[in-house]
Amino acid sequence: MVVVALGFVFGAWLLQQQAQLPALGTSWILPLSLIALLNFQRFKLNFVVRKACIFALATLLGFLWAAIFATIRLNDELPKAWEQKSIDVIGVVATLPEVTERGERFKFDVEKILTPQAVVPKNISLNFYHQEDKEKVESQKPENASRRFNNFHAGERWQFTVRLKRPHSTYNPHGFDFEAWALAENIRATGTIKGKSGYKKLDNFVWRPSYLIENAREKIGNYITQTLANKPFAGVIRALVVGDDSQISVTDWNVYLRTGTSHLMSISGLHITMLAGLAFVVIAFIWRRIPSLVLRFPTRYAATFGAMLVAIVYACLAGLSVPTQRTLFMLMAFAAALLIGKKVPISRVLTIALLVVVLIDPWAVSAPGFWLSFGAISIIAYVSVSRIDTGSWLHEAINTQWAVTIGMLPMLILMFGQASIVSPVANAFAIPVISLLVVPLAILGALLPLDFVLHISHWLMAVCMQGLIWLAATPMATWQQAAAPAWTIVLAVFGVLWLLLPRGFPQRWLGLILLFPMLI
Repeated sequence: MVVVALGFVFGAWLLQQQAQLPALGTSWILPLSLIALLNFQRFKLNFVVRKACIFALATLLGFLWAAIFATIRLNDELPKAWEQKSIDVIGVVATLPEVTERGERFKFDVEKILTPQAVVPKNISLNFYHQEDKEKVESQKPENASRRFNNFHAGERWQFTVRLKRPHSTYNPHGFDFEAWALAENIRATGTIKGKSGYKKLDNFVWRPSYLIENAREKIGNYITQTLANKPFAGVIRALVVGDDSQISVTDWNVYLRTGTSHLMSISGLHITMLAGLAFVVIAFIWRRIPSLVLRFPTRYAATFGAMLVAIVYACLAGLSVPTQRTLFMLMAFAAALLIGKKVPISRVLTIALLVVVLIDPWAVSAPGFWLSFGAISIIAYVSVSRIDTGSWLHEAINTQWAVTIGMLPMLILMFGQASIVSPVANAFAIPVISLLVVPLAILGALLPLDFVLHISHWLMAVCMQGLIWLAATPMATWQQAAAPAWTIVLAVFGVLWLLLPRGFPQRWLGLILLFPMLI
């Protein structure tokens, strides 16, 4: 199973590196490869040869699966002849609108094209610029801008006159590839809405599950912004509850990057796992103390279902991003195993989550968050599962934090060219404070709604930020590294695995030697 999952993911990644797509006529190989893979175990071959063949077949499956998705998506494009032309369209605001310096930005699902002979992709991104003095607008704080620029809402049907262009970016090496990002996000054109004569609301809401979720996210986010108006970390609380990090200041982001805590400042897999675990404990504590409930339904089942419901609701609030999908599928696998009374190896759970994520979204392999999230969980499993004499919970927590810090170093150097040195200390107090206190209180205050609970959550966040700001100001908060050759990254990965072998394994320190080529 692990070999199949790794091969499939490698095939999907390989497709993303190609300059052009394979011919669609080769898709007939997909079912043949699947049949061959399902029947390959019957052949009596050498173990290594059999595994290599299975990996090759899985790679071919992943490659072709991603190619089919890419072909379908690339066919839905804006013709060059219709770039920067005025086009009348009818559609639905598909996502929570993001406040920008001069207006709003959101995804738009095109339902009908009114301009004769015009061709417009089904999924586009639109900007609406308010006709006001730019300096006056930019001087406003984000929370004030959010209240002022609030013309469009998720789920509304509008008629727009738009000017569109195809997604494009520069060819500067190592710069942000907007075109690849837009393709992965299924944004097939970007554009602007013309002035007041160019838009008209047709329906207040279009009933569809995804629009319902986005509309709920918007209302909850706006409530947080209004309740915490003029508070310095209101944007962080909003990000932790609804996954919208557009209102976090650049200064705060620099603090999170230097301290290695940026993964905590939006809805992450860690928050979902801890929140689901907290829900399991609370439900089990209450349930087992009411005999009539226990007699009707076992405590373990009730707590499991309750924890999964909490995880699903929170993942939906996050907009089902890649890290939340990965965590949700993992929790579902664990929940299923718990309900049927079987122990499932962590490798099997990771494999299932890996396959499901890439099956649903082959572009997930191009997101750094995909590799960082699965990499972190794999490192934690590597240093904790099947180990004996782990010691106290404090010793185990310190060991896990050390393992994640050193284990993710090669990946961070490869993707970002830097790593936080103070990350272990910062995460040691930020993870419990944010995941166990700030997030539950923020969700509770936003959903009930209770203003004073939101204020308590913000106060805890402010206290945590004081420590992070102090750590970020230290001279050696981060290690910056020139782009390392690929072979040094491979050596570093083996070095990390050697360093993190169980205690008592001889000469573990030799793993440091394999790290040196990457670091020099």
